[in-house]
Amino acid sequence: MPVEEGVYGLLAEFNTPQAMVKATIAAREAGFRRMECYTPYPVEEAATALDVHRNRVPLMTLLGGLMGLTTAFTMQTWMSAISYPQNIAGRPLFSWPAFIIPAYEWTILFAGLSAAFSMLALNGLPQPYHPLFNAPNFRVGATDDKFFLCLEATDPQFDMGKTRQFLEQFRAVSVVEVDL
Repeated sequence: MPVEEGVYGLLAEFNTPQAMVKATIAAREAGFRRMECYTPYPVEEAATALDVHRNRVPLMTLLGGLMGLTTAFTMQTWMSAISYPQNIAGRPLFSWPAFIIPAYEWTILFAGLSAAFSMLALNGLPQPYHPLFNAPNFRVGATDDKFFLCLEATDPQFDMGKTRQFLEQFRAVSVVEVDL
């Protein structure tokens, strides 16, 4: 089915995390792939049901740390051996033991900054607007005591009528259409 214009998806509200996880597992088994759970606190079963296992932040942190290490050693080598060489007491121009402490500090700095910025970028933040903010029940209960499952309209399995029937079979408190 083609995506209806102006529709983000269907949002089902549940009172318990178990009911939301049960609906999420059933949706995954029914072939839905574009869905998200929203809870007021972390629910590990929901992450498992969504089959969320990709996390690129550690890789980005490692790459940032390696870039910091390389930058520090390159900068110190360039300054001490190429740009401003000074033969002091016959010591070698490239004295790598002296470079370890600053290189370590740059590694930590670059790794920390790349972890923070990659986490923000991969989460799509800052995001001052999301279509779910249009759903009145989401604004009231998402951070307090309600659990939500949103099936997005961009999913190939999404059909407004069939998807609504599918979500209502789990005795959701409400199933609302979310506008863009």
